[in-house]
Amino acid sequence: MKISYFPGCTLKTMAKNFEDSAIASLSFLGIEMVELPRWNCCGTVYSLTSDDLIHQVAPIRNLIRVKEARDTRVVALCSMCYHTLKRANKLVKEDQEKLDKLNNLMYREDVKYNGEVEVLHLLEILKNEVGFNQVSKKVKMPLKGLKVAPYYGCLLLRPPEVGLDDPESPTILKDFLESVGAEAIDYPYETECCGSYHTVVNVNLVVERAHDILSFAISQKAEAIVLSCPLCGFNLDHRQKEIKEKFPDFKSIPVFYFTQLLALSLGLDEKVCRFELNFIDPRPLLKSKHFIGGV
Repeated sequence: MKISYFPGCTLKTMAKNFEDSAIASLSFLGIEMVELPRWNCCGTVYSLTSDDLIHQVAPIRNLIRVKEARDTRVVALCSMCYHTLKRANKLVKEDQEKLDKLNNLMYREDVKYNGEVEVLHLLEILKNEVGFNQVSKKVKMPLKGLKVAPYYGCLLLRPPEVGLDDPESPTILKDFLESVGAEAIDYPYETECCGSYHTVVNVNLVVERAHDILSFAISQKAEAIVLSCPLCGFNLDHRQKEIKEKFPDFKSIPVFYFTQLLALSLGLDEKVCRFELNFIDPRPLLKSKHFIGGV
């Protein structure tokens, strides 16, 4: 099975650990993610201004690339890319006038877009097409004894019309974790915003918010966090340095992309997980559980 794949910008830089582990895992499961040619940035965030149509050119142009590739579906890994593409797609499917205007704004050589493409997140592929029960059957090293707090943040779940699970009581990450043998920790901060772009203008706010999210997970005996958004990853993983400076008693906790745990459980080469790119090194924890080599 092949499916068009939109990587987005961060997966080619700071989140290579996300991309490499995803591609290797899906290949093992019999799915080839075919990267779109000539893709561009998704626009990074969906514009909430109703008359800001120019902001929708970037995501719609990527959906045109899917059509040019003779596909009708595209999968994204990054929660923000998924959210931006899916909301832009919903907009043009429901408003023919805006769709016509956007088509007129495209390059002359671009084909016309008519809303033919379905935008999916990789978690949806794993749940609905591979099946978590089938993932379990492929697992070679169940992550037994690993207590993980699933973190959704905002963009996988809200608004409900584009979210991939219940915005108040999601289970898809919990179900995924159980399929690879890990224990999912329930905690009330799993759907809270990480601070998002305040990380640029108000680092102190993000540090405090990340501290609350991580500390509560730790208080519930979580040994790690799992997520699917590079920006959430930055705020919850990389910002732990600032958290420690502001809250000296804070104990660091590893943060994984869900695909890293998937690759590990499938018995793939540790190299595809690119753990060296995680800010808080997860390898001591994984070694203590005997999931990777070493003492």
